[in-house]
Amino acid sequence: MPGNVYIAGAEGARAQSRSDKILKRLLMVLAMILAVELVWLFGITPCMPFNHIEVRGLPELSDAEVIARAGIVSSSSFVNFNSVEAARALEELYMVGEALVEKRFPDTLRVTLKPRRACALAFAEYRGKICPVFFDQEGVIFRIGAAEGELKALSEKLPIISGLVFEDLKPGLTLPEDLRPLLENLEGINARNPLLLSLISEIRVHKKLYDGYELVLYPAHAPVRFRVGPELNEETLRYIMLVIDVFKSQGVEIDEIDFRTGTASFKPKEVRSVQ
Repeated sequence: MPGNVYIAGAEGARAQSRSDKILKRLLMVLAMILAVELVWLFGITPCMPFNHIEVRGLPELSDAEVIARAGIVSSSSFVNFNSVEAARALEELYMVGEALVEKRFPDTLRVTLKPRRACALAFAEYRGKICPVFFDQEGVIFRIGAAEGELKALSEKLPIISGLVFEDLKPGLTLPEDLRPLLENLEGINARNPLLLSLISEIRVHKKLYDGYELVLYPAHAPVRFRVGPELNEETLRYIMLVIDVFKSQGVEIDEIDFRTGTASFKPKEVRSVQ
């Protein structure tokens, strides 16, 4: 009996040894497969050309135009492509307000373009016709012309600026730098209180004799003009509406109110006698 027990134990040990060897070999094979997969995923695939390129944003720009402008070529890959430079190049296009270029590991590139947003419009002659000219808070003219129905809707939302002189008008032209604060203020007011800004039908830029400019505001529902300095903010607009209400309640007709000195001075309408 003791001998039989000893032999059975030896056979069991040999079987266990064979199982351990098979398991070790299996684990080695799995480790090799995993190592190959990791090398392929992290070492080879990122060096291969992009397999997926997604372009989103502006319908007026084709995918081919965007890809060419961003500098994407057949050899561009996750490893060698500079997404920051690509975004910078795309933002040089006059119709692009912001470009986001994202590399998605291991072989995907996503380009998202945001259009410029108009903060005001003007009217000027372009190709023999008077057309609306749209520009953003940076003063970049990114669109010229609009259909009649669309123009009516846009002009109700955007302030109209007059008094601008356009030389060699074309998309991509930038307004003078000294108008930048005005345009940024208009963008801010329109974002925070569009109803207040809609009460002004026209903003005329009046160039001063030596330097700078002043503004002449024309309210939408009152036959009076307001002269102010180069800065325009919500406080000034609210004060203008208050003054209009005061004069209306008193039955006083005014031609012009001047806010340039910090205190309001006004010019009554002249009474014309009928002969």
